[in-house]
This record gives sequence, structure tokens and C-alpha cells, in this order.
Amino acid sequence: MIVFRRRLLYWLIREYIRKWGKTIIVSFVVGLLAFFVLLTFLKYLIPKIPIGRNESIGITGAYTLESLPSYILADISKGLTEISQDKKPIPAIAKQWKIDNDGKKYTFFLKDNTLFSDGTRVSSDAISYRFSDVKVSRPSKQTVIFELKDAYSPFLVSVSRPIFKKGFIGIGPYIVKDVKVNGNFIQTIILAVKNNPYKTKTYQFYPTLDALKIAYMLGEVSQIRGLPNVSYKDMQLDRFPNTKATKTTNYEQLVTLFYNTKDSVLSDKRLRSALSYAIPDVFSQGERAYGPISPKSWAFSENFTLSYDIEQAKILLSSSDIGTKSADFKLEIKTLPRYEQTAKDVLSAWKKIGIESKIVVVDSIPSKFQIFLGNFYLPKDPDQYTLWHSNQTNNITHFENKRIDKLLEDGRKLGNIEERGKIYADFQKYLLADSPATFLYFPYEYELLRK
Repeated sequence: MIVFRRRLLYWLIREYIRKWGKTIIVSFVVGLLAFFVLLTFLKYLIPKIPIGRNESIGITGAYTLESLPSYILADISKGLTEISQDKKPIPAIAKQWKIDNDGKKYTFFLKDNTLFSDGTRVSSDAISYRFSDVKVSRPSKQTVIFELKDAYSPFLVSVSRPIFKKGFIGIGPYIVKDVKVNGNFIQTIILAVKNNPYKTKTYQFYPTLDALKIAYMLGEVSQIRGLPNVSYKDMQLDRFPNTKATKTTNYEQLVTLFYNTKDSVLSDKRLRSALSYAIPDVFSQGERAYGPISPKSWAFSENFTLSYDIEQAKILLSSSDIGTKSADFKLEIKTLPRYEQTAKDVLSAWKKIGIESKIVVVDSIPSKFQIFLGNFYLPKDPDQYTLWHSNQTNNITHFENKRIDKLLEDGRKLGNIEERGKIYADFQKYLLADSPATFLYFPYEYELLRK
């Protein structure tokens, strides 16, 4: 009986296949082909469907197309190089390079088949940087040569600036969809994903932090960046409904006390060092800095830092000209408005070693000052020649030190990164010893996002 049923089942299946087998095979093949055709069609169709997320982002500042923040430019294009997390140049448009003639000749070899967002190929003709005293040649479509008048080791960082074709066409994941300007300055710029024009980022620029915060409260933007705090008058913006706050540390900016080293009182480096040692190790506004170079940089040295030591501060103060004369004096700190609370913290710290100070709020870097509390932007390369070399106009402390001058001169000429590392370790050591400035903190920044 069991054998009969098995035979019956076998005959039924065989008869079914005989009758419908061709239809089944054809249907399977047609279905498989239809699946792959539909999959290909959807890949083409989905980006065309007007569905996407629009990010509306507010930031402060006055920017032209050439001076946009680096994180916006990075969405639109790339340079010959790009900068790694530890601030070293790595290949971007260029696949490799070589340096000749004692650091004066840079030859870049471009990657094959790199395309602009309009589909045209990137060739050496498109590589155009506005460098002075630099001779540029293009021996082939994939090779560009820069010949410098003098050796300049930060040049690899200089060519990390993104390149563009006419019309602000780059090679990044986003394209510029629209720009609105007021005079030379951008009011709004809209970026769209290259393969989905409906997925956009709209950046709106505001003149002040208060204006930026008000825009968020009114719903003009769904996200705001670069906030030193999340308060507005008596309100805490991070407590708004559906608001997510993210706190980060800005290692590209360093809040600093600059001393006028030509001032009759502050010309004494023992006094300047005493002031530096009296600064506390903690600031609520940022991550404490102990030197002029970011801890994220390959050139940062942990061996040379200057931290809080109130006893050492008192010893240095007593040995200074002011301390030995026992004369009454009062220091003046000129500060930008956003750092007024920091100035008060510094004033309190100096009181502990017997130094009285007063605070004057200013809107910009003053032409004359005794002490200025402001910030400076750390270059991607550790070279700080323009800030501390004695012949530079940006040396607002009027600091003069021949050893520092020589280190800064050599640091921008040497090509070997290990040799440069030794140079900048010495630079940190001797700059901190002379204390033309006290490096306070890398500021915290907040981003608010409406979910």
C-alpha cells in the first residue's frame, strides 16, 4: 500500500512537470530578469523621487565663498591633500607626491578618473591655487609641479584647500544648489547630495550669537552650531522640547592671555611666569591648555607644559622687579565680550597671589593693551611663525627671542617630520619659559538639534 502511494505521487509529479515544466522554467527566468531590471530601475528612479531630508543649519560669522568654514568646503570638494586627525597631510586628489630641491619643488601625481560633480575629469589644468612667488607647471594631465622661492614645509597643508571649477563645482559628495549673498557676504547657501538633489543642507549665517539663538527659538533653523553656551537671557535652550544638545571641544581655537612684553611691568618674564603658574587647572568654558599646540597635533609634546603651581607663582612673583620693589600695582585685562567670565576667573586666581587687576571689555583686538584676553586659530600645521616671530606684524605681544625666531625659521624649512617634531618640542619649551602668553583652554562648543 505504501509502495503504491509513493508510485502514485511520483507519477503525479512527473506528469505535472511534463505538462507545466516549460512554463515554470520560463516564468522563473522572466521573474529573475524582471527583478534585476526593477532593481536597476529603482536605483535610477529613487534619487529622482522628491523625497529627502532638509537640514537647516545656523552658524555665526561673515563669510565669502572663498572663506567658508572648512567643514562646509569639505562637503563640496577636496584639495590635493587632506589633513588627518593628527594633523598630518595625506593624499586626496593627489595619489602621491615627491619633494625635491631642498624642499622648494613639489610634484603631485593626480589620481586617475577623479570626476567633478558635473562629470568632467579632474586634470592638472584644474589645479589652480593663488600662491605668490610660486611657479606652476603642468607637464601632463596627471602631474602638476610647484616651484617655491624658499623652502616651506607647511606647503603640503596649503594645498589641502579644496579646488573648484568655475561655478563653484567641486568633487565632494555635495553640490552647491543655491547661494544668496548680501554684498560680498553669504546669507544662505544650499548644498544638495550629488545623487539626490532633494536631500539638502541649508546653511544660514547670522551676525551674532544672540541672533543665532533667536533664530533657533523661532524655528528658522532646526540646528545651530558653534555655541559657547546654551543659555539665552534666563532660558536654557537645551531644555526646549525635542532638542538634543551635543558638547564638543574645539581644538582649532585656543583662548589665550596675551601679555604686552614691552609694557614697563610685564617686560619682566618672572612676573609673566608667575601669572601663568597662578592660573587654575580647570575652566568651565573649555578643556585646559598648557601650551601653544593642540594635543591632537603630531607636534604636541607632553614634556613641556605649564600647569597650576601657586607656590612657584609666589616664588617667581617675589623675585620679580615688582616683588622686590614692593610697589603697589594693578594690571588691566582687556577682553572680548564672550570671554568676560573667563577674565573674572583669571582675576580671582591672581588675587590669591596678591595681584589686583581690572577688566575692560573691548569689541576687537586693541591696538594698545597691557593684557589682552582673546583667542587665536591654530593652523593645521604646527608652524606659528606669524604669531611669535619678532619681525611679524601679527606678533601682538611684541615678543622678541632670537632662539624662538631661529626655531620658527627652521621649523618651516625642514621636510623631515621627526626633525620638525624636535624643533617644535623646543619651541614649546622655550616659549613657555618666557611666557609671552598664558594658554588657557580649548573652548567647548555646543550644537543644538531639533529632533
